[in-house]
Amino acid sequence: MSKFGDGFFVGAATAAHQVEGNNIHSDYWAQEHMECTSFVEPSGEAVDHYNRYEEDIKLLADAGLNAYRFSIEWARIEPKEGEFDEKEIAHYRDVLKCCKKYGVEPIVTMLHFTSPKWLIEKGGWGEESTITYFANYCKYVVEQLGEDLHYVCTINEANMGLQIAAIMERYKKQAQAAAMKAQSSDGDDAGKSVEGSVQVGLNMQGMMERMQRQAEENIKVFGTPKPYVFVSGNTEKEDLLVIKAHQAAKKAMKEVKPELEIGITLSCHDIQVEAGGEELAAKEWEEEFGHYIPYIKDDDFVGVQNYTRSVYGKDGILPTPEGAELTQMDYEFYPEALEHVIRRVNKEMPNVPIIITENGIATSDDSRRVEFIKKATDGVVRCKEDGIDIKGYCYWSLLDNFEWQKGFSMTFGLISVDRSTQKRTPKESLSYLGSL
Repeated sequence: MSKFGDGFFVGAATAAHQVEGNNIHSDYWAQEHMECTSFVEPSGEAVDHYNRYEEDIKLLADAGLNAYRFSIEWARIEPKEGEFDEKEIAHYRDVLKCCKKYGVEPIVTMLHFTSPKWLIEKGGWGEESTITYFANYCKYVVEQLGEDLHYVCTINEANMGLQIAAIMERYKKQAQAAAMKAQSSDGDDAGKSVEGSVQVGLNMQGMMERMQRQAEENIKVFGTPKPYVFVSGNTEKEDLLVIKAHQAAKKAMKEVKPELEIGITLSCHDIQVEAGGEELAAKEWEEEFGHYIPYIKDDDFVGVQNYTRSVYGKDGILPTPEGAELTQMDYEFYPEALEHVIRRVNKEMPNVPIIITENGIATSDDSRRVEFIKKATDGVVRCKEDGIDIKGYCYWSLLDNFEWQKGFSMTFGLISVDRSTQKRTPKESLSYLGSL
């Protein structure tokens, strides 16, 4: 008997670039191989999920999970503008058929941070033309794979650009304050505390130190000193472009398959307040979630992605409480955050179902992962008991993988991978999640 009741998806998530390997036509691959890169290591063959997907999906299904959220890599499907690779479409068709073979519901993401390099050379996520390019790609995929698709997330963490912009501003201020004290260790600590406030793997110190040299190399690689990759610091203009791309893609896919359930995913912190921080906290939530509501209120679902909380006082976001347990990502261990975010999202969009598309923890201690999952999913159950329409819960992530600029050191996975042999070893947390 499911902890969540009948018809509920319990699954795990991955992203193509983080697990597949050899995504050679993408903007991230290009950035990873620049001389002046912010990535601590390249993705390489990652965990070879491109070739080992059946083994991984079978491990997921054998543990008792019934859903798998994964992304289709645009740079594989359309490696050159207007040229679609039928071999790669066939690959993702095989992945979808594999899910069906093992009784697993696929939840597909069309863009999980990475884009084709050619798109960035044409202006990327700073150009209106990207809206059309993205919609055309999404339409093509549904034309080819639609018979096996039921749930589609257009864009992963559409609000990440604004969060990156905010964290860069905070980093600059903290680094300046540390420099005034002339204590380099303070500067390092400032960087770590800021990185722990955004739900993606960033190497902020490396980014800031290399900015000038990167601008020069970007001209050689992308033809511009400031390439607009998806995970760039967005202004309101670029933020609006992203949400328009979501709307255009949704429309294009619905024209092909009207019954497809389509939504977007957003990175949501549990925003809490201490005395004097009310106005700043309200502003943060409006930027992180509230201002998207007019654009997504008619979607079939909203994907909620949460890892921790942010607490605001009168001077802004507060440091993690002294003595608090931290994850490898410098997030506070706070699984209760998920329930709080679900309730707030539902309060503001009561008629839109929720899928928890990401929730998890980077830790080398799997017993803490089990505890995190237990407390987080207890909160999901309470929300369901109170009548909130939640369709599923996807843990991040199925496999230990490539955590963007931080490389392979962050272990979020339910399955560990020895990258020298690519041998998979399921952790206790996989069977625990499956038992739910």
